[in-house]
Amino acid sequence: MSTPKVQRTYSSRNKQAFRPPVPSSPPSTLSSSPVAPPAITRPTKRRLSENDVAPEFPLAKRLKAEIKPTVKAKASTKSASKVQKTLRQLHFNIDQSILRTCSLCNLSYTKGAPDDEALHRSHCARIRQGMEWGKDEDKGNGITEVETGIKLKTGKKRGRIVAFSADATGKLGTKLSTLLNTINLSLSAPELPPSVLQASKAYLFLVAHDTLSHRERIAGCVIAQRISTAMAVVAPPSSDESPESSSDKSTSADSAPAPIIVDINTNLYCNPTPLPTPMGIPRIFVSSSFRRQGIAKHLLNAAARTFIHGCPLDPLKGQAAFSQPTGMGQAVMMDWGKGAVRVYEE
Repeated sequence: MSTPKVQRTYSSRNKQAFRPPVPSSPPSTLSSSPVAPPAITRPTKRRLSENDVAPEFPLAKRLKAEIKPTVKAKASTKSASKVQKTLRQLHFNIDQSILRTCSLCNLSYTKGAPDDEALHRSHCARIRQGMEWGKDEDKGNGITEVETGIKLKTGKKRGRIVAFSADATGKLGTKLSTLLNTINLSLSAPELPPSVLQASKAYLFLVAHDTLSHRERIAGCVIAQRISTAMAVVAPPSSDESPESSSDKSTSADSAPAPIIVDINTNLYCNPTPLPTPMGIPRIFVSSSFRRQGIAKHLLNAAARTFIHGCPLDPLKGQAAFSQPTGMGQAVMMDWGKGAVRVYEE
């Protein structure tokens, strides 16, 4: 018995998907000829997407694909931070100097340098207004209130004077160190060595704060030092004196030694003969907002009265001395001691 022929038809591949042929009648099982194998069904053609491809990747590749975007994100954030950083360009102006001198505090600083400008702002505020002082700071630490209720020349404020050892430590020592740095910078003076501070007392003139009731301001400061000798101040030699007469005076055995000049700018002369002097003033300073109110004289009088316990000193008798005073310091020295205050070398 022969197998009937099956006619197969195919549609267009572009318009219709391929379908397996269906026989018109089931094949006979009695025939000895082999049965035709079933046709292979082809899947429908479609575009591949990322969702179809991703699951077929191996595990290692999928991990790398997940890690790469984070690395790029970190790199992008770093680049963004670099772009966001503000750069400052400096220009050199040869025609104009960048060094400035403040007319209020006389401090020279470099304009445009952040460190110099910050130092100038803090220094200028201390010079003009004085450092702040808490009323609780004079409790303990060996601080003594020397005088209180001092009336200033303006009559608007009253002040008080406190004294303590100049080699104090802790919070008080830090405040005094900052104050001395400000004074040294203003006077162009060197730092006082520890040996001098150990033999010295600090006198502070305190006035009430303008806005804070529990705070005060340090209007003035005097450092009094224990010394042994100093030189007497003498009048400068006359300009009309001839060189022959001055040489004759210097060579004469009975004549006094020739005066030496201490400060050229102020024309200050001293007799080089050392004289016994118990107290020296290496530093004296008054803030610019409180000058010409008698604060310096109040501080000097308090130091002369209490520096040596039970032994008040008299500047009119030459029992006090200044260390190489500046122009303003020399004016204070002459006004306080009427020319009897001596000069010593630090």
